[in-house]
Amino acid sequence: MRPYSVLMSVYEKEQAEYFDASIESMLCQSVPPSDFVIVCDGALTAELDAVLDRKIKEHPGLFQIIRKSRCEGIGNALSLGLLSCKHELVARMDSDDISRQDRCEKEIAALERLHCSVVGSNIVEFEGNPQNTKSRRSVPETNEQICKFAKRRNPFNHPSVLFRKSHVLKAGNYLECKGFEDYYLWVRMLRMRMVGYNIQEDLLYMRTDAGMYARRGGWRYVPQVARGRYRILKTGYISPWDFIVTMMGQMAVTCTPVKLRKALYRAMLREKT
Repeated sequence: MRPYSVLMSVYEKEQAEYFDASIESMLCQSVPPSDFVIVCDGALTAELDAVLDRKIKEHPGLFQIIRKSRCEGIGNALSLGLLSCKHELVARMDSDDISRQDRCEKEIAALERLHCSVVGSNIVEFEGNPQNTKSRRSVPETNEQICKFAKRRNPFNHPSVLFRKSHVLKAGNYLECKGFEDYYLWVRMLRMRMVGYNIQEDLLYMRTDAGMYARRGGWRYVPQVARGRYRILKTGYISPWDFIVTMMGQMAVTCTPVKLRKALYRAMLREKT
């Protein structure tokens, strides 16, 4: 199969144990990467740096470590990291999730067979360890379904995707759009008639914690949502009505108490495992 790069960013609040497990899940792929780009978004803790030092020693020549002097957000970090990826095919990975061993093999095969720009998959959310699953986020399979779904919701699970570097750069690369960096990118790619596909399997386990739903709410979160949705509206991909409907729905969920917000997410936006 064609060689590919892994693109990951990490910042100081990540836990070293999770970071190590995430990297290892990509190193143990049935088709392993030949280039691994990690962007350090600001100074890291000694524990995180120790993980990096150990991986570099264990795999000479594999890792490219890009260090930024200060944390500027994931959009900026991924934009910088993508430019350093050696290969046309790039697998995204978050610094605390776990990829299934055959994830990249299946995604590369689908991307080549269907001549796609980006391929993703369904994901399972877990707490503590991957066996303690809580919910599943399923996404539409075909390009036609993805294009329709993207009018109102993010059509890909970001940490599960594998894409063509040249196509992402043609769409403008990652841009800073807090909370919407990936969604904003997918909309721009779809508007350029690039093709997407989602494998209908759980190829990635996403780590969640008690604070995840708290971070996705509160009145301070509303301006961030409004800015992100407005930038998507300005692309011309969605209609003003799509913007209004999604803003009303997201504001209603955002401003509910955390326990109710968690229940709403799992009832309306997730499936039971």
